[in-house]
Formats: sequence, C-alpha cells, structure tokens
Amino acid sequence: MSVRRVALLTAGGFAPCLSSAVGGLIERYTEVAPEVEIIAYQHGYHGLLTGNTVVVDDETRAKAGLLHRFGGSPIGNSRVKLTNAEDLVKRGLVEEGQDPLKVAADRLKADGVDVLHTIGGDDTNTTAADLAAYLHENGYELTVVGLPKTIDNDIIPIKQSLGAWTAAEEAAGFARNIIGEHRSGPRMLIVHEVMGRHCGWLTAAAAAEYRRWLDTQEWLPNIGLSKERWDVHAVFLPELALDIEAEATRLRGVMDEIGNVNIFLSEGAGMHEIVEQLEAAGTEVARDPFGHVRLNDINPGQWFAQQFAEKLGAEKVMVQKSGYYSRAAAANAEDLRLIKSMTDLAVECALRGEAGVIGHDEEDGDRLKAIAFPRIAGGKAFDVSQPWFGELLAGIGQQLVPATS
Repeated sequence: MSVRRVALLTAGGFAPCLSSAVGGLIERYTEVAPEVEIIAYQHGYHGLLTGNTVVVDDETRAKAGLLHRFGGSPIGNSRVKLTNAEDLVKRGLVEEGQDPLKVAADRLKADGVDVLHTIGGDDTNTTAADLAAYLHENGYELTVVGLPKTIDNDIIPIKQSLGAWTAAEEAAGFARNIIGEHRSGPRMLIVHEVMGRHCGWLTAAAAAEYRRWLDTQEWLPNIGLSKERWDVHAVFLPELALDIEAEATRLRGVMDEIGNVNIFLSEGAGMHEIVEQLEAAGTEVARDPFGHVRLNDINPGQWFAQQFAEKLGAEKVMVQKSGYYSRAAAANAEDLRLIKSMTDLAVECALRGEAGVIGHDEEDGDRLKAIAFPRIAGGKAFDVSQPWFGELLAGIGQQLVPATS
C-alpha cells in the first residue's frame, strides 16, 4: 500500500495520553517515512465534518517531542457521534437530510487521506470503523488505525488503555490534598469521587496508589497525625454490591473511633439506583449524544454523601471530584513507555495497510497487535477478584462482595 497522507484526530473525553500519542505518531512517521504528509483534524470528528485541519509542518515534526511534556490535546477534542444525525443537525455540523458518514467520507476523499489515526475510546474507534466500512462500500479504501484512550481502562479486549495509569496516579495525588482536610471538623466525612461510569478500575487503582503512598510516610499519632485518619476507609465501585446499612454501621464505628471517614467512590457506583430514584420522582435525566447519562447533572458524590452523613453522625461533609484534574495531566513514565510501543506499532500497521485498534489483546495472551474493530467494545468491568484489590479491601476492613449481574 502506498501511503501519501495520514490524518490524526483525538476525540471523546480527555486522558493523560493524547498529547503524547500525537507526538509519538508524528515522531515515528518522521523517523521511518518522512515523505508521508501529516494533517490533523481539529476537535476530532467535529473538525472532520467542518473541514477544520492543521498541517504538521517541519517545525512541528522537529519539535514533536515537546508534546510528551503536556496533557490535554494539542489538536482538540469533542463528543461527536457520526451516526447521531439529529444531534449533528442541531449543532450545525451537517444539514437536514445529509448523511454524516457521507459528509465525513467526502471530506477524507477531498483531503486525499490514506490513513486515519483515531485516538479515543470505544465510541471513537467504532465510529472510525463505521466510517472505513462506508468508504469501502463506496470504492474508497482508507486504513484506520486506532489507539485506545480511556482513563476508565474499560475497552474490550484491551488489557491497558493509554492514560489510565497516569490518571490513577494523579487521582491519588489529588486525594492527598483533600484528605488533608480530615481535621477541619470533629466528625468529618470526605467523599473522593473518581471518574468511572461503568468500570471501577480507576477508583480501585487510585485507592491502591494512595495507600502505597501512605506506607512510605512517618506518623506522629500523639499529636493527631495518624495513618488511620489519613487512610481510605471505603471503596465503592459499580462491580461491588453495596449494602448501605451494613457499610454505614461499619463506617460509624470508624467515625466514632478516629473522628473522620474517607471514601473513594466511582461515579458509576449505584448509578442505576440513583437514576431510578430520580425518574420515579418525575425528574428527567439528561443524556449526552451517545446516550450516556450526564453524571455531572446527577452528582453521585453528593447523593452518596447524603446517604451516609446522617447515618455516620457527620458534622461536616466534603465531596470533591478528581476527574478533570486527572484526565488532562501529562503522561507519566509508565504511560510514556506504553504510548511509545503503541504508536510505533500503529505506524507500522498503517504503512502495511493493516487496520484495527492497537492494544494488548487479553484474548490472545496479551499480545500487542492491531485488534479488529468488530472486537472492540466499551464497558469492560473491573475484575474485583484480582489479588491486589482483595488485599486493598482487606486492609481497610471492607468485605469484598461482587455485584450480581
């Protein structure tokens, strides 16, 4: 396959890998195929529909390594679903009666794109697959090679999503500061709400990272600086059953003994119960273009805080969210190594015309490869049976009870 021009886009929510992944792709093409032209669509599929592009020039190629130092996305993101024509018409991205896939396909053809690199989650990459299939059916061959981005680490069948390790580390750092307020009242309840709509991996990993930090510290309990007060006392995930009364009794004991309780909460924990409660009360629950419940509107952290505050006898309650702090961070060393391996393979696959999403395939011995688009899906549950998570819960005195499906 002869590749003359490639296009990059990042889409969906931010993750601590986007800037570095863009930089890694530019660096690798410059190393192995400097003759290939590179363009980027601004704000993901939004830019593809509107024709908003930027050319990766010689200066950008020469200094692409700078992108590894930053979070966010230099080429911009948006939440655009090409198969949701009604939403796209409402936003002025296509006209009434237009097929968004055709608009996007015509743009790619007009721009002479041979390879499209999508950096995003399951929605981003399956949308790219729909687009590639449409082009194929209409006589235009386009190779789409995706990179898996999501801080939730919930893409099937990919072992580790780009940016997730960094997000867990950043969430743990965030927790260090908010939990530092545990002595701002004599009976303090702190809820640290962590992103994770359907998957609790990020919350669990952040709690584990935070507790590793605790183990490296020295304490002065005689003056009140105690590990027990700084510790995590509960971790609530979508994959765990939650008996609010039983947990309230356990945590009431913690509150009575040490004077504060710190909870790590996945935003998706108890989501179905919350939505049912709101809808039963006649409240319309807002959803995004992909049909996902707008969790910010529901505010799970506040809901859980209300459930526990009275039962624990809390005199002061604080709910803080680490998501926006974590997801726009620059990639850490562990993620940078993963990004390098994936971007190198992505370019190799693109140059030989092999489509798919790059990742370690959990259904093929964790082999790093281009995974066929039909196998990509979202909503992978966190495996709560993993020993490290069992040790985490045992260490904080919480019973491990998986949720029933």
